[in-house]
Amino acid sequence: MKPIWIVDDDQSIRFVLEKALLREDLPTRSFTNTREVLAALEQAADDDQLAPQVLVSDIRMPGGSGLDLLDKIKAMHPGLPVIIMTAFSDLDSAVSAFQGGAFEYLPKPFDLPRAVELIRRAVDESQREEVAEERMVAAPEMLGQAPAMQDVFRAIGRLSQSNVTVLITGESGSGKELVARALHKHSPRANGPFVAINTAAIPKDLLESELFGHERGAFTGAQTMRRGRFEQAEGGTLFLDEIGDMPFDLQTRLLRVLSDGHFYRVGGHNSVKANVRVIAATHQDLEQRVKLGGFREDLFHRLNVIRLRLPALRERGEDVPALTRHFLQVSARQLGVEPKRISDAALAKLAAFNFPGNVRQLENICHWLTVMAPAQLIEAKDLPPEVMMAGGTTAEAHAAGEAPALASNVTAAHQPAPSLPATASGEAMPSGHVFSEPAEAHAPAAPASVSNWESGLEAEAQALLAAGRTDVWDVLSRRFESRLILTALANTRGRRIEAAQKLGIGRNTITRKIQELGIE
Repeated sequence: MKPIWIVDDDQSIRFVLEKALLREDLPTRSFTNTREVLAALEQAADDDQLAPQVLVSDIRMPGGSGLDLLDKIKAMHPGLPVIIMTAFSDLDSAVSAFQGGAFEYLPKPFDLPRAVELIRRAVDESQREEVAEERMVAAPEMLGQAPAMQDVFRAIGRLSQSNVTVLITGESGSGKELVARALHKHSPRANGPFVAINTAAIPKDLLESELFGHERGAFTGAQTMRRGRFEQAEGGTLFLDEIGDMPFDLQTRLLRVLSDGHFYRVGGHNSVKANVRVIAATHQDLEQRVKLGGFREDLFHRLNVIRLRLPALRERGEDVPALTRHFLQVSARQLGVEPKRISDAALAKLAAFNFPGNVRQLENICHWLTVMAPAQLIEAKDLPPEVMMAGGTTAEAHAAGEAPALASNVTAAHQPAPSLPATASGEAMPSGHVFSEPAEAHAPAAPASVSNWESGLEAEAQALLAAGRTDVWDVLSRRFESRLILTALANTRGRRIEAAQKLGIGRNTITRKIQELGIE
């Protein structure tokens, strides 16, 4: 394994970390200033084994700060985890300066076992990133380890030497076009064009011309002859997406092409030969459409030579982590930024999500996270609202038979508040508010009834809605988050990092929330 690089002008810090890491069988290499590190990185450019696995650096050193070193390292090795050691007096500047770059920070004086555990986590993350980078070099067109996806891959392999018509079924967003492209890529027609058309996205009056082309003067506005998708796909593959929405009269023309391989352009009199393989896809139940008279039975049987069913993402939850990391890499490349990492807790939350929009929805979530997540490491609390609302912590605890321990300042709906205190933002709370000020700053937490707490929240929401408010979500969310954070800070006597750990959120998240909510 590559060494852990330790950068600190204090010999005692270097000595302690070296001995502790060697006991864990983690090789080390030490430096006293940033100049030595940069020189060593240049030497390691020709030999990857000389490069660091993780870099641990002090923030204040003669000849250049750890933050300057961080900027240069991120430009040279964006995937290298960097841990910054900082005194409490440096904490605010450190958090704001390396919020988007460092893997984590280690406040001095530090607990040695905790420091080793943090470095071990950085090593694991670095090794995962190395594996991910190797896979990205030749990223496959499709990802999936789930048994249902393996069946799809096997079917694509069996069809690799065939020109047979294929019908792909599956929910919207499950990746039907990716399967069609894979079938084309691994077929004898791979050197020919792949032409895709969504039959549901084109108006009925234009779809015929789109598919079969038209002659000059065939209709108003047809100034020149135009080749349709069948001619554009000559010698290759034509992918007809959402075939179940094709108008009934056009189904007859399509059946004719599939039967004898000939068609006529709109307004044309000469038959055109079509040397095209057709792959169709739909999210609908075509058998039911046939029974209802919305789809031709003979066309259904002509398309349904080989059927591939693509599983929904909720049926292949084990693929969510790999897909998430892949989409985060893709999104980062598109935006020209460093790829973000995602915590195991956030991955678990995503894997438990139902994904009604399937893989397309997961891809959109990864784009959202690349832009909106505040730090390089995505925590569970950074996930978008639709994921968080699908299974909140209260619901999970209730399902597990646990009542969450809330501070004693949680008031049931039937207990009216004696006054109208203001929120952290200065907004007055209406009568009957769920949260009231604690009697003492450090009052011990006491468990509250889940039903009482939820009833109080429901009553408060009802009161705001009845008052015609249109910012109910923001108002209650701010008050809820403020109470949680204030209670945690009271419990830890103002120690933010410890409060974040107790709440199960990241240090960057609690710092950002304190600023947003105006908590003092």
